[in-house]
Amino acid sequence: MFEARRRQSTFATMMSLCELTYHSAVRKVRQGHRNAMMALLMSILQAILFIAGFYLMFTLMGTKRIAIPGNYLVYLLTGIFLYLTHIKALGAVMGSEGPTSPMMQHGPMNTLVAILSSALQVLYVQTLSLLIILFLIHTLIEPVVFHRWAPAFGMYLVAWFSGIAIGLILLAMKPWMPEVTSIVKMVWSRANMIASGKMFVANMLPASMIALFAWNPLFHAIDQCRGYVFIDYVPHHSNWQYPLIVCAVLTMIGLIAEFFTRKNVSASWSAGR
Repeated sequence: MFEARRRQSTFATMMSLCELTYHSAVRKVRQGHRNAMMALLMSILQAILFIAGFYLMFTLMGTKRIAIPGNYLVYLLTGIFLYLTHIKALGAVMGSEGPTSPMMQHGPMNTLVAILSSALQVLYVQTLSLLIILFLIHTLIEPVVFHRWAPAFGMYLVAWFSGIAIGLILLAMKPWMPEVTSIVKMVWSRANMIASGKMFVANMLPASMIALFAWNPLFHAIDQCRGYVFIDYVPHHSNWQYPLIVCAVLTMIGLIAEFFTRKNVSASWSAGR
């Protein structure tokens, strides 16, 4: 009831926020499994199943020959892992604790920390999973060589960032239209199985079909990532500026909408559901 308040410098406030975000992210990692290693193993298993499924499908369809020259498993990874990271970041941010969550009753906790920790938890687990899978491919199957690994990793972060941006929009909408946001999330996840461009090479698309995919920031991130990974591939229908600009705009809109929702939402809204 009684609390002695102490004035903190801006630096101390930022360090306190970072510490709280770190502990909240650790809690998120361990939330689904008692052992944090299980969350990592489940993420690796999911990615391996995706890769195996697409590898088998492309082999049976005979489409391997139209892929980019180089390591075919890495070609699959550039699409599948960016897609998974995008979808998981979207779901984690959308599912983070809102202003009426019991966690918000703790003094230092706020919705910004909940959003950041949810996003960082996805980035941590997905990045570790990616590194382990690349190590297994490199040691057990064939050597993995990236043409320019740093910009390629940057496109991986862009895919993660785009998931956060869209997740913020859905998070702000969720208290007002919970059923609609769940449907939108499901439709977006299913649509991006095709619209993300992870199943084909963008340069081989006819000009009439480019407009069907060019609106999607994830399409640009995946195509640009492949351009940085493979020395023989130069993207012609994508760029890295577009997804960054779109994600920055969506993030600002999402933060403003989340602030408005936080100020107006009530715990009694869902009492009758």
